[in-house]
Amino acid sequence: MIIWNRMAAEEPSGKLSGDAGVALEWGFKIPMRDGVTLNGTVYKPKDMTRPLPVVFTLTPYIADTYHERGMYFARNGYAYVIVDARGRGNSEGRFEPFLNEGKDGHDVVEWLARQPWSNGKVAMWGGSYAGFNQWATLKEFPPHLATIVPAASACPGVDFPAFNNIFASYEMQWLTYTSGATPNLKLFEDASFWIGRFRERYLQHRPFKELDAIVGNPSPHFQTWLAHPDTAAFWEHLAPSLDDYRRMDIPILTITGMYDGDQPGALHYYRMHMRYATAKARARHYLIFGPWDHAGTRTPALEVGGLKLGEASKLDLNRLHKEWYDWTMKGGKRPEFLEKRVAYYVTGAEEWKYTGRLDAIPTTRRRLYLHSPNGRAGDVFGSGALSREKSTAGEPDRFTYDPLDMRPAEMESEEVKAYLTDQRYALNLFGAGLVYHTEPFAHEAEITGWLKLVAWMEMDVPDTDFLVDVYEIALSGQSIALAQDAMRARYRASLKRPRPAVAGAIERYAFESFFFISRRIAKGSRLRLVLRASNTIYLQKNYNGGGAVAEETAQDARVAHVALYHDAQHPSCLEIPVVRAAGEVRRPRPNMRRPRRNK
Repeated sequence: MIIWNRMAAEEPSGKLSGDAGVALEWGFKIPMRDGVTLNGTVYKPKDMTRPLPVVFTLTPYIADTYHERGMYFARNGYAYVIVDARGRGNSEGRFEPFLNEGKDGHDVVEWLARQPWSNGKVAMWGGSYAGFNQWATLKEFPPHLATIVPAASACPGVDFPAFNNIFASYEMQWLTYTSGATPNLKLFEDASFWIGRFRERYLQHRPFKELDAIVGNPSPHFQTWLAHPDTAAFWEHLAPSLDDYRRMDIPILTITGMYDGDQPGALHYYRMHMRYATAKARARHYLIFGPWDHAGTRTPALEVGGLKLGEASKLDLNRLHKEWYDWTMKGGKRPEFLEKRVAYYVTGAEEWKYTGRLDAIPTTRRRLYLHSPNGRAGDVFGSGALSREKSTAGEPDRFTYDPLDMRPAEMESEEVKAYLTDQRYALNLFGAGLVYHTEPFAHEAEITGWLKLVAWMEMDVPDTDFLVDVYEIALSGQSIALAQDAMRARYRASLKRPRPAVAGAIERYAFESFFFISRRIAKGSRLRLVLRASNTIYLQKNYNGGGAVAEETAQDARVAHVALYHDAQHPSCLEIPVVRAAGEVRRPRPNMRRPRRNK
């Protein structure tokens, strides 16, 4: 699924043949201000006759992971340095996720700028954790940092280590990958092992905080994270401050994907910079929204989660990075692909569009109101409706979530490769959710932007977790996931100030954290809305008791009876952003070719 597919390590790359004159320096030592020494691997053109700009990656995933990138940039006129994060690989110190990268990144920039083979201009490359590292480094304002290109950037307190304060089982998988000094890649990629451990915790009703022990890797980091469930308040000091954003004035290229689990983090940085930076700085911040998942923000593929994409989607991001660095550090021309400051890909139409600002996309907010015949909306075969007509009366729709119901785990006994086209969660709600459909679209329509669901609900427990999914259902019956959101009821008003639900009270729940999407909905397709209880091996289980969710077990379980209202006083509705006009469409350009599976 989308929410917990984030912070993944770089996937293995294809081979690059031949030696194109690259000089390697392994074991390059970089001193930090506190005396710790970090280890770098340096790639330079063997025939370089003058100092060059330097690109570097600061990574917990070990320098060898990025070897192909180093070879690429050294072959194309740059010195490239891969630096093991503190406490990882051959670097000294202790790895403490997110805590040291800003100051270490600053010191790396300034050290590299002083090397005889550097011309003093230093840039950064990387995604996910290495995207966070770029913002953390920029936050320290090293004088010689010329540009950053953060992709799929995790943002502490926004999308990591929890999304909307709901923790994912994956966090323990990631912590195990980055435990110790050496890579644990085989263990990280062993899906059967992780699914087995997640199921063990789920089926035995063990508290979520015991997942590290179940995995076999007791983690103080995991325990610290869980001890601060209001993640935004605990983590926000690691993100740039408003004054930091006002000072940031170097060129920035932000890259994310519609199915990138760290899209919320990448967009948080982007939006804050657009809001608080100077006009000059905003004019040099570009944004690319591809139709990609997390890994695709660095290595695009023509299929993501079972969804087939057009040839135009498969950008050569290595080449685009080189062109960006040429423009910002060598006085070259702006990359041809960056026609305007925002580029986004429309799936279904399979073409790129451009705009100067995200808020300048010409859309109309269309409200689709929830209805149901006699309060029946419990499954895809007896669903409610989404209509532009307001509902003036009618019985509420009801569902029941029993935390001790184990049936959903049977759907999750194996890895789901085609998660964007998989319908199991909609077809198997086990009475713990509601489904609504539109009528078939009379004409094709482009939906670009953010969805929003307002649901007026009543329940008899102080807390529970909700998941919301929106799909396109094609005439063929194929299901295509568009966007997902999640909410813990106690945080319905604020992620920093929890408030228990009031039994018997009808309250407004606004789901406003859907991911950005852009898709042309085909004529004859329907939209499907699924609102369900979160009962999955992949997320914390909320036993509805209202206490510390990480500590709850079967003894805390309370059955939640949920009613969703859609009458004149409670107009529950799904808002969709529909593009008003054809806009500025660019025909799919010839693909920028790249070596297969470069990293």
